Amino acid sequence: MTRSREDFESRLRRIGAERYHDKHPFHHLLHGGGCTPDQVRAWVINRYYYQSRIPLKDAAFMSRVEDPALRRAWRSRIEDHDGTADNEGGIRRWLRLAEAVGLDPDYVASTRGVLPATRFAVDAYVRFVRDKTLLEAVAASLTELFAPKIHAERIEGLLKNYAFANDASLSYFRNRLKEAPKDVAFGLAWVLDHADTDEKQDAAAAALEFKTDVLWAQLDALHSAYVDPARIPPGAWQPGEGLALRAAS
Repeated sequence: MTRSREDFESRLRRIGAERYHDKHPFHHLLHGGGCTPDQVRAWVINRYYYQSRIPLKDAAFMSRVEDPALRRAWRSRIEDHDGTADNEGGIRRWLRLAEAVGLDPDYVASTRGVLPATRFAVDAYVRFVRDKTLLEAVAASLTELFAPKIHAERIEGLLKNYAFANDASLSYFRNRLKEAPKDVAFGLAWVLDHADTDEKQDAAAAALEFKTDVLWAQLDALHSAYVDPARIPPGAWQPGEGLALRAAS
């Protein structure tokens, strides 16, 4: 017998409780004030690649959606990141954070210094959303269920521990606290409505686990390259590169 809607939602939330990347050692280091300026910069550079690919992921999803109502509901996700006439968008806000930590935003936007593993993980997510069923694609987005907690912790930790942190530099996270709840409310309801067999529920749960793996893999790569053993792979950002003039002087 197919699990009830309530049991299935509990299963999805357990995935976040067990696997979300708020438990990764790098986040504990970052939020606790233990990162060096260069480790913060490496995080900003690599996380930008993920942020910049979210609109591509959502556009790939929408290109396969025949239901106008679903396209209308999903469209705001692209606008939240790319911006509109009235909203500068998450990508611009992330580049403001890059400036605040001493990076040249043009260098960050070029993605030249991104770790290979970051690129592989993020590109795999874009392909997943492009190629899998609509149910699996929406289910993968449900890591947003767990994001408000990490954003709140990040704001508190960065403000407490780093001189660059202020309302302007952290505006990305503050805006996501407002934007994410509407996205996740729609996405969760859609998944619960459409995962109406055991097979579909299993596929949706696996999709969410895949997405937690994508997020975790990015932090593993970051920690390995810039914390321990601090082995930076060829082609990735080296401390001192891509700095704004004021940071380099």
